[in-house]
Amino acid sequence: MSTQEQRTGKHEVFSSRLTFIAVAVGMAVGTGNIWRFPREVGAWGGGAFLVALLIAFLVWAIPILMAEQYLGSRSRLGTVGAFRDFMGRKFAWMGGFMGFVTIGIMFYYSVVCGWAIRYFVYAVTGTFESGADTEGLWNGFTGTPWQTILFHAIAIVLVGIIIFRGLKRGFEAILKFAIPILFVLLVALAIRAMTLPGASDGLRFLFVPEWDLLGDPELWLRAFSQMAFSTGAGWGLYLTYSVYMRKREDFALNSTTLVAGDFLAATLAGTVVMGTIFALRTQEFALEAVESGNEGLAFIYFAELFGEMPGGTWVFAPIFFLALAMAALSSLIAMMELATRNVEDMGLPRRRAVPWIVLVAFIAGIPSAISLEFLGNQDFVWGVGLLIGGLFAAVAMMKFGVSRAREELDADSDFRVTWWWSGLIRIFPLLFVILMGWWIQQSITVFAPDDWWNPLAELSVATMIGQWLLLAIVMLLLNNWLGRKVAHGPMTTPTGSGSVQPEK
Repeated sequence: MSTQEQRTGKHEVFSSRLTFIAVAVGMAVGTGNIWRFPREVGAWGGGAFLVALLIAFLVWAIPILMAEQYLGSRSRLGTVGAFRDFMGRKFAWMGGFMGFVTIGIMFYYSVVCGWAIRYFVYAVTGTFESGADTEGLWNGFTGTPWQTILFHAIAIVLVGIIIFRGLKRGFEAILKFAIPILFVLLVALAIRAMTLPGASDGLRFLFVPEWDLLGDPELWLRAFSQMAFSTGAGWGLYLTYSVYMRKREDFALNSTTLVAGDFLAATLAGTVVMGTIFALRTQEFALEAVESGNEGLAFIYFAELFGEMPGGTWVFAPIFFLALAMAALSSLIAMMELATRNVEDMGLPRRRAVPWIVLVAFIAGIPSAISLEFLGNQDFVWGVGLLIGGLFAAVAMMKFGVSRAREELDADSDFRVTWWWSGLIRIFPLLFVILMGWWIQQSITVFAPDDWWNPLAELSVATMIGQWLLLAIVMLLLNNWLGRKVAHGPMTTPTGSGSVQPEK
């Protein structure tokens, strides 16, 4: 808690359940839905990827989000303090690891948010006229460091101002209105896309699976990574927002509603992108477009398509990039709040913590603003690293006592938790080992047999595991300091041991 909260014994809370859910959905619905999901679903089989993603939502996202909500609401602390109080002081490093993975994403996510803001400016000034060289526009923008750094700075400063104002006057006040508007924009775009002649081919690609593709291990890893990136499961973001929830909330219903809202946003965005591209281009071109890479859909091909769509230049282009910018900002707010909450727990007031976090995030984001290859590496490393955060949340529940946690979850939930939650939590370590082991084995023998060992390769196994290990070592070395530095929450025992007693 902040110094003021410790002194008064008071803690800001969301004004209502509806507001909490709206803000939580805003945390989940971001560029992962509009910028990342269409590229992933296009590159990994359309309908088959959607099936794998839905399974990931059910068996991973909902249980882990419930665990995060329990960690945050009971500890009233950020990721470091929550893991310490649930598991004991020697496990504070796990909360540090989870928190830094999300902060690592924040460093490049603010760059992507800056792209969305820049393209909204392009859209409202009518840049996407018919025949515009959108690829040249993209290359010119990303190849001009002062522009990418400037809009990265605009994004991070704008979010910093919102976070500086706190819960009531800051992110709650903004997001409870922004998120409904975002969904209205997505629905309007999806309806327009479905009415285009030829859009049915895109919808067929998106929703009709080729079942044999489900035998590809990388498809499953990508689906689980997209699930974590999209819903926030394993980020610690839902844990952080849960610090501000009221004493009694329906854990199961809240988490399920969040996942349903996120899946709806993703399918709406997928409908917009696939329907429009397949309608306005040949199928061969459309398939090339959806497999073109992270930036290809939203910032090259889609910008070009708006110039050819009736009303696209002055109506749908501004709406699309406004939706993209709003989605990016809503998730970036959650990431900065996570960093701020952890720093506040260490005794630094919000008014001093936020400027420092903004400065660090700005400096750390410059490499991603300058280099798309570096950004791609960080997206790969920390995107997959979110699965480790989810694993740690499950381990925290097992250390605390799965049965004990389930009883408390049931006590506050109208939607009964029953055996399925505790069963899924207990098999998470095995599921993680199977998923990661399968993918690593295939990477070494099939996908990248020549450079899987090279830590300098952008998407190699070595660069991913090497950065994870470095972070884990740093957090282990800082463990005792973190455990002492973080304030004690309501779960702390009178003896000051730093945690409640785990279940025998």
